[in-house]
Amino acid sequence: QVQLVESGGGLVQAGGSLRLSCAASGRTFSRYVMAWFRQAPGKEREFVADIRWSLGSTSYTDSVKGRFTISRDSAKNTVYLQMNSLKPEDTALYYCAARFSGSSVPSREDPHSFNYWGQGTQVTVSS
Repeated sequence: QVQLVESGGGLVQAGGSLRLSCAASGRTFSRYVMAWFRQAPGKEREFVADIRWSLGSTSYTDSVKGRFTISRDSAKNTVYLQMNSLKPEDTALYYCAARFSGSSVPSREDPHSFNYWGQGTQVTVSS
């Protein structure tokens, strides 16, 4: 059974940095796409970034390009999201998600394309 456990959230001032971690277990993830989503109060869950585990190729939503970096450590079965130059609008509950890369999905950024989710970790950026 796939388990995703996020950690690393917290309270930080604008301009600061945080690194989120997602510990994955229950599967060999070499053929999976791992992603980070976020959801602010009253808003829909939105795509932040993803990474193809085997190739290491990445994609980002425009609002975080140049500030956030997604990466993975195969030895630790962990995916990271390094977040720099944080802004108050980055405040949200951040979720780790996974899907099989061979699946046909309508959109790589659609939360419904992902089968597995963590419980989320809160990131709060003060101004």
